[in-house]
Amino acid sequence: MDGSSYYIPAVAMAAALLVKAPALSRSWRDPLLRSVCTLMALAGLVFFFAAPPTIGEVNDVIGITNVSAPLVYCLLSAFSAACLVLIVNWRGGPPESTRRVSRSWIIGYSVVIVALVVLFVLGDAPVERLVDFDTYYANEPFVREMIVLYLVALTVSGVAMSVMCGRWALKVQGWLRAGLLIIVAGYLFNIAYLTTKFTAVIARWNGANLDYLSSDAAPVLASAGVQISAIGFCFPLACQRVGDTWSTWSTYRRLGPLWRELKPVSPHAAHGVRMSWWSPAELQVTQRESDIHDGMLSLYPYFDTAVRASAYDAALSAGSEPAQAQAEADAAMVTAAVRARAADPDGRVIDSAEAADAPRSVGSPAAASPSMSTEGPRDLVRMSIALRQSPVVAAARGQYATRSESDFHERTS
Repeated sequence: MDGSSYYIPAVAMAAALLVKAPALSRSWRDPLLRSVCTLMALAGLVFFFAAPPTIGEVNDVIGITNVSAPLVYCLLSAFSAACLVLIVNWRGGPPESTRRVSRSWIIGYSVVIVALVVLFVLGDAPVERLVDFDTYYANEPFVREMIVLYLVALTVSGVAMSVMCGRWALKVQGWLRAGLLIIVAGYLFNIAYLTTKFTAVIARWNGANLDYLSSDAAPVLASAGVQISAIGFCFPLACQRVGDTWSTWSTYRRLGPLWRELKPVSPHAAHGVRMSWWSPAELQVTQRESDIHDGMLSLYPYFDTAVRASAYDAALSAGSEPAQAQAEADAAMVTAAVRARAADPDGRVIDSAEAADAPRSVGSPAAASPSMSTEGPRDLVRMSIALRQSPVVAAARGQYATRSESDFHERTS
């Protein structure tokens, strides 16, 4: 009885809890996060203290024969309450209702835990049993009631969890539904575990011996059930995080054409300190957006609203929706401004614009399209895609690629 089948899941739960610890320290008031961490902590403790070597060691350290039995039963009851509270908080609803239901489950299982301790104290279990306590003492007064009470408490939790998760799964889609169905599958193992326990105990009541169901089959079913349910709890959260990360990196990648177009005129993009490749995706996107806005700021004197208006009309004529046409028009104005800026290496247009208090015809911020000063990530992505794919933008790029510095000065004088 080396207990490895118990200790390995306990270590896995402890590792998961350590991963969650920083988030818990930052958001201690988040009831869902607290419920998740409590659930993982109790699951780890159940596996650890249910291991036969730990049972014997706890009995020896405390000095009370079989004291590990009520300890494990209390931990199982607390774990059952934690699962129910987690589902209640996860499902959400009116805050007062959520708190009331959570308190009801916590109070109910707290009463069960107190009753388990009282029944053990009233009973008599002088012979240490590491793996077959339930069946060995199935007929012992008070101890018998303690065993039945913890099994009933687990049954109530298992049925309630299966019903709540099953009903919720019918109302949702995607990763959440998959996670809920995995939890239900885990609780099917839990019901099988309880069935084997009850069968072995009832067999003892009737003078038969099916102890192997309780001592051999039940622990395997319990371990599988807990681990499958844990996967179900973590699955939607993990998939959502992966999806969010993928979406963020997708935004970063799709901003590439616009970022590269503006890079020559963005001091930050050209000379700023670059982030490491392992920096969080959100920071990478933020920096890329900042570089783009810096580039646009430097181009304001070169923005030509006539270019934008012409491109907008051309995009509409080509069949683009108004929002898409606006993105193509903005992208055309940007690519034309980049080439106008390249044709003015001395920045004389900027100097003349400043001297004239940035007249609107030159393309100052006031002259630029309103959308150019209120770009959001989606608009920037749309502009970036237009730079790469739009024939209207390609035409503007080709038209203004050959524009000379003198032509631009003549247009803006």
